[in-house]
Amino acid sequence: MQISSGLLLRRQGVVVCYRSVLMGNIFGNLFKGLFGKKEMRILMVGLDAAGKTTILYKLKLGEIVTTIPTIGFNVETVEYKNISFTVWDVGGQDKIRPLWRHYFQNTQGLIFVVDSNDRERVGEAREELMRMLAEDELRDAVLLVFANKQDLPNAMNAAEVTDKLGLHTLRNRSWYIQATCATSGDGLYEGLDWLSNQLKNRG
Repeated sequence: MQISSGLLLRRQGVVVCYRSVLMGNIFGNLFKGLFGKKEMRILMVGLDAAGKTTILYKLKLGEIVTTIPTIGFNVETVEYKNISFTVWDVGGQDKIRPLWRHYFQNTQGLIFVVDSNDRERVGEAREELMRMLAEDELRDAVLLVFANKQDLPNAMNAAEVTDKLGLHTLRNRSWYIQATCATSGDGLYEGLDWLSNQLKNRG
């Protein structure tokens, strides 16, 4: 066996360049650190018919899919700007809302979807949101509100939804509201931009 200054190992006709392997590992880890995907676990909730599932598959597939009320959950991985978002879309019907808490653990980001056109139930949406934010398992989760269905003529704008939900009363919570239209995709990626920046700031 002969080892040269280049860290070459000659044995049975096989030459292994340890320097290359070592440098490859160093640069591999460096590039992984710089360009490797980060992961973020997202829980997406809201009242029934707010547009959660439409949003999920618009982000995942880039197209509108026919949806039915979600009983249970849908889960998809959405890749965006070097971040892998695992998005849990949980049904919003009143009878299954108590099950939301089973998805709280390890959630880093909460997307709360509001039907901006449903003025009658925005108070109910606020109650559900505040109930969730009081949960200890969500104390560190950032909050993104999608003020959805902005394409409808009587939809509340983002400022009005902010007021109705009482977002300005939140303390020690990073939050952001984004006006969206799930069918066209308007505003959805702006919301993901905010989430990705939050993850980077924590990283």
